[in-house]
Order: sequence, then C-alpha cells, then structure tokens
Amino acid sequence: MKRILLGISGGIAAYKSAELVRLLRKNDYEVRIVMTHAATQFITPLTFQALSGHAVHTQLLDASEENAMGHINLARWAELFLIAPASANCMAKLSLGIADDLLSTLYLAAECPVYIAPAMNQAMWNKPVTQENINRLQRHKVHIIGPETGSQACGETGYGRMSEPSDIITQLGVLSAPQLLLNKKVLISAGPTHEALDPVRYITNRSSGKMGYALAQQAQLLGAKVTLVSGPTQLVTPKNIHTLKVKSAAEMYTAVMQQVVGQDIFISAAAVADYTPEKLQTEKIKKQDDNTRLSLCKTQDIVASVANLPNKPFTVGFAAETHNLEHYALDKLQRKNLDMIAANWVGKAEGGFDSNHNALQVYWQNGKKTFTMTDKTQLANQLLTLIAERLNA
Repeated sequence: MKRILLGISGGIAAYKSAELVRLLRKNDYEVRIVMTHAATQFITPLTFQALSGHAVHTQLLDASEENAMGHINLARWAELFLIAPASANCMAKLSLGIADDLLSTLYLAAECPVYIAPAMNQAMWNKPVTQENINRLQRHKVHIIGPETGSQACGETGYGRMSEPSDIITQLGVLSAPQLLLNKKVLISAGPTHEALDPVRYITNRSSGKMGYALAQQAQLLGAKVTLVSGPTQLVTPKNIHTLKVKSAAEMYTAVMQQVVGQDIFISAAAVADYTPEKLQTEKIKKQDDNTRLSLCKTQDIVASVANLPNKPFTVGFAAETHNLEHYALDKLQRKNLDMIAANWVGKAEGGFDSNHNALQVYWQNGKKTFTMTDKTQLANQLLTLIAERLNA
C-alpha cells in the first residue's frame, strides 16, 4: 500500500478532494490529510477524517504530536505528496520557499516526489507571475497536473479548473512510473471524418475522438513526442501536442502520410469513413422522390497504407465491431499487415462511441490481451504500456 500525503489549500475546488480521497483509497493508497485554514472554510476536516480514516492535520505546531514536530513526522511518513487543490497563493509560497503554515512547511520538509493540481480563476492562471511560479516549481522537480479548461465557479471560462479526481489518479500512476515512451515519436489519428454530399450535408461515422485524444495525452505523459491528426470533434485541443485538424478521409490520408516519415509508432484510432460520395454536389440536393440513391466510392485505407510502407512504424489499428469481434479483428490484423489491433464492441453495452469508458480486446501475432471496462484515460495508458512492451520485444 502506497503512503500519500494529501494537502488541501483554500478554494472552491476543495470539494473535489473528497472524491479524490475516495479514489485514492480505492486504488490502494493510505491517505493522510493536511488542510490550510482557508481550506477548512470550504469543506470540514471531519469529512476528510471520515473518508480517510485518520485525523486531519491543520496546525503547524501540534502539542498532541510526539515531540510536537508533526510536520517532520508527516514528511518522513509520506512516499508521495499531492497538493490538490493548489491555489495561486499556495503555489506562490511554495515556489519562494515561504513556510508559514503546516502545508507549506511540509513541502520544504518533504523528500518524496511532489505533485500539484492547480485550481484558480483563469485570469489568475494566465498572470505572468503565476506562470513564473509554476516554472520555478517545475525546475524544483515538482510535477504539475492540469489545470483543465472549462466553466468556473466565478462564471468565467478558461484554464484554471482543477483536473478531475480520476484524471489525477491516472496521472499520479503515470508520472511516478518509468517514461516508457521516452523520446519515441508517436503519430495518432482520432475522431471521425466528414464526407461532404453537398454544401450542407455530409456522411460520417460515430466517433467522439475521446479515445484518440486520451492516447495522445497519455503518450505525451509517457515521454513520447506526439503528433495528433484529428477529424472534427467537440474536444479541446490538447496542450503542447502538435495537432493537425482535418475534415475528410482524403485530408486525413494526406496529413498522416506527410507526418508518418520518421515516426516510431502509428496508432489509427480515427473512425475514417470507408466510402465518400463519388461526386460532390455544388448546390443543395433537394428533397423530391420518396427514394433516392447515392453513388459512393471507397476512400484510401490509411492504416493499411502506413503498415505497408518500406520502413513502417509499429502500426496499431482499431476495430469497432457489433458481432464476431475476434474473427474480424484477426482478419484485419493479417490482411492489413498490422503489428497490433485493438478491438471493441459497439452497440451492445456501456462504452465505445460518445462514452468516457471503453473495454478492449487487443491482438497481435500469436498473442492477445483483454482490458476490461474503464475510463478511456486509464485504458489509453494500459494500451500504450502494452505497445511499449511489444515495441521492445
């Protein structure tokens, strides 16, 4: 069981830390908690005592502690130190080495890895002095988790939202693990394609792009240099990842083939349309007859084209199936000359299209592995870990 010290500073995001404690314990962490005075104004220490099973620490000098040196004892006990939420004020103090309460003193006394999940108003996050404090903390080997973009309690929108507890748990595992893909070049396709019929209509596949985007973000955390080719999605463009936006299957083919040279891994997570209209109508097609026909032609097979290059990267395909999953996945693996294929059921249960969860059956030459239903961030990490193993085998 890992020993983690959770620091909670003042901010509305403190309510998320209750779920964080629950998930930490579910993932086999023993949790001890320290709160600033401001944090106790948002959520009570009693809540965290009930969730963690331990008394919550709030005082720098506690006479009830043996030798009254609680900050030293807690710092020695911890194997990991996570501060979530970390307010702008908290990060400023830590970056400058100010130790005027238990939390900031623990930071100075801790010799274990330190992780920080920032949470603040978007204007505060974007302030140059805040970015300077973050850079200083990173130079001191502090790992920064998040923040995310979205609506905030103040009514504004932008970066500053604390990462969701499930994402923090995943990144804790990734950041404390070896950099399995360090300096590997990874090309990932994601999302659907839109094949235009006329100026107002198109045909497409169901795909949110969530799996591909999760793979891109997790590959980056594992040390890879990531390029993402994305069809139309409603997702936020990943930070610090080279992202190319396309619409049609033809545009995705061109982008992938231009970027694939020199790549170590190609993961084809996109739901590329198999067919495209033979002719694009320049004017809107009017509704007339009860029945109509569309003339379609095949699109270029992106993953097969990559897999058959002379110096191909390690090539991973995806297969979404409604029946005979293993049969169709293995056929695609062989027919397209893939190194690995990740197959999932669609239309039968939770997971797959539009969901934050999925399960995969993964196949390669003379091998297979099952990943049970979980959130796509965790699933992406599991798949990439397997890819790294097979790449090195």
